Amino acid sequence: MTWTTLVDAETLMNALRSPTSSSRPLAVVDARVDLADRSAGARRFAEGHVPGAARVDLETDLSGPHYPGAGRHPWPSDDAFAAVLGRLGITPDHQVVVYDDAQGALAAARLWFMLRLWGHEAAAVLDGGWSAWQAAGGAVETGESRVADAGPYAGVFDDTRLLQTDDVVALRPEDGVVVDARAAERYRGDVEPLDRKAGHVPGALNRPFASNLDGGRFKSPSRLRAEFDALLDGRPAASLVASCGSGVTACHHLLALEHAGLRGARLYTGSWSGWIEDDARPIATG
Repeated sequence: MTWTTLVDAETLMNALRSPTSSSRPLAVVDARVDLADRSAGARRFAEGHVPGAARVDLETDLSGPHYPGAGRHPWPSDDAFAAVLGRLGITPDHQVVVYDDAQGALAAARLWFMLRLWGHEAAAVLDGGWSAWQAAGGAVETGESRVADAGPYAGVFDDTRLLQTDDVVALRPEDGVVVDARAAERYRGDVEPLDRKAGHVPGALNRPFASNLDGGRFKSPSRLRAEFDALLDGRPAASLVASCGSGVTACHHLLALEHAGLRGARLYTGSWSGWIEDDARPIATG
């Protein structure tokens, strides 16, 4: 069985207990991060993680050097990501399962989408994340990762699904709609805890990523499909351009869409933090 969107804690537990029962070797990745404390991810991993997991860092592994319009978490280069995958022990043969402690939003869905654009279909997010693993009584390992470097996993990103700030500036209504995954108060511009300006890209719609969840788990594919169909209002899924603060939580929408059977949506990599790098760009509020 290949998992391509989500997997529950009990299923992962069983696979780890009986690794020979799967046709693919497992690669579990811990993507926990705290945007306010960059040392928190490594500390949490050392205190406890899924046995055999490797740790990935949002800032150094899932982001690259800054360039104009890139925002707070620039998309990395092909070569850099190939090396990261190798360090995580991931090869084309692996079934990848990635988790965080934010229901997939920080930053499990980001790695999942990166793998999807790399052409690696056998990748899934642990539904409910670390809290679901603990609630299910999953075993816990402490200390540093013992995963061996598998060497660079050669490949390239499918950049047709990645929009830069200039692409969003030129985006016409008939070509796509930006859907902002931030909380409603950030979208409206009432508060802004991370970026220097508040508001949203003019014309963007708002669907907070938490709308994809029910009780901390992803809603059923049928519920998600009905909700996204209503949001898209007759547009194809490929017209949706997911955005957030920096291109991380937006990937939660991309995962939810694919779980609902709606493929082809795109990511605004720079998102709000990339948009506001140029003070001349318009800002919408309310």
